[in-house]
Amino acid sequence: MHNKNLHKLYHELYNESSQKILNNEYSIDLNIDNPLDKRFGMTLVIKPEIETQKRIQNFLTELKSLEPEQYYYSNPDLHVTTLSIISCYEGFSLADINVNEYAEIISKSLESITEFEIEFKGITASDSAIMVQGFPKTETLNQIRENLRGNFGKSSLQKSIDKRYPLTTAHITVLRFREKLNDVNQFMNCIEKYRDYDFGTSKISTLDLVYNDWYQREEIVQKLAEFKI
Repeated sequence: MHNKNLHKLYHELYNESSQKILNNEYSIDLNIDNPLDKRFGMTLVIKPEIETQKRIQNFLTELKSLEPEQYYYSNPDLHVTTLSIISCYEGFSLADINVNEYAEIISKSLESITEFEIEFKGITASDSAIMVQGFPKTETLNQIRENLRGNFGKSSLQKSIDKRYPLTTAHITVLRFREKLNDVNQFMNCIEKYRDYDFGTSKISTLDLVYNDWYQREEIVQKLAEFKI
């Protein structure tokens, strides 16, 4: 997806969602603190560089001072989803699959791929989360996704690629609503301040295949394979 389209997509999402948040029509995630939440999956993820992580945490520190009860992503949990190979569902277990077979298909999909950059700039929102906008500087991420879709499409391995929606963005989820906001206007004013903030550009030379929960929490995530490009 070209960045012009990506700008438009993030912009529309923000306009629609910020209205919902201001009208108190946002969704509170009731599973965040649920110890019985057993939704697991397998995802190919990209990690932003340290500098970007730092800038994101500075932004989150400001939000935390206003809304300490919300769910904030720590640095190890920050990621861009390249593709959900197996979307999180109740009862998925690594014992059900052969990780090497997946790694082979991913390696094949990355054969002609070289290092690329993602610029992280500005904030967008959904009705349940706040996200940092990512803009790939080349078409490489789209190419990776197309290669993966094509190669997994030909295989009989368990998968649920694009089951929820086809992934076209490169965002990082940084906050989820887990309680009612104390002061919606104050919260949105702070978001507005960072609406076009430059969180830095990350060089992407590694992709990780991980077993994960819905929130990509460090204590649950297991790295299964690492791919250098």
